[in-house]
Amino acid sequence: MRTLVIETATAACSVALFEDGACIDARHDVVGRGHAERLLPMIATLAGGGRADRILVDCGPGSFTGIRVGIAAAHGLALGWGVPAWGFSALALVAAAAFAGEPAWQALAVVMEGGHGEVFMQPFAASPFDALEPFASLRPATALERLGGLPAMGDGVRHLLAIDPATDAREAAPRAADALLLPAAMTSLPVRPIYGRAPDARPAAARAPVRD
Repeated sequence: MRTLVIETATAACSVALFEDGACIDARHDVVGRGHAERLLPMIATLAGGGRADRILVDCGPGSFTGIRVGIAAAHGLALGWGVPAWGFSALALVAAAAFAGEPAWQALAVVMEGGHGEVFMQPFAASPFDALEPFASLRPATALERLGGLPAMGDGVRHLLAIDPATDAREAAPRAADALLLPAAMTSLPVRPIYGRAPDARPAAARAPVRD
């Protein structure tokens, strides 16, 4: 069975193809913006054009635009190929990769860019691997206070380091090729956005009826 993994919730556009428990092909490029233009051509360069028996997509939290691009692609490909699509969390993916790289760690906090001067933060335990709390969108100073001595990983740690350079924090971004590290229970989310806060743009209020 082949699995296509799509990760567009951050500044990176990242895809990977897994077969029988191994990554057989992957692409990862930090694009900033422009996920919509890069994603499908990137998938097409994977082995077999990226075609798979199921699709996993990062549902966020992260970039509003990036999340929508990834989910739209997952839905479209799943429909076209007649295969199932499932979601996973960007925060869980970063945590799983961090624990794999630092097996002595018992717990950590993932801190990701949240926009509007905030960060998304969620603590995780290593064994058994699981989230210790729901994620929250916080001001960096509040996130720093809540660390409680845990090491921090993610693309939002720069905001914490700007406050306290001595913080045990390392830059990291989710990579599609790390999706194999996630337990099955964390790769079966509904394919819908995990935004973390309200969208910036909101529909205009309905106009009041004109009276004669």
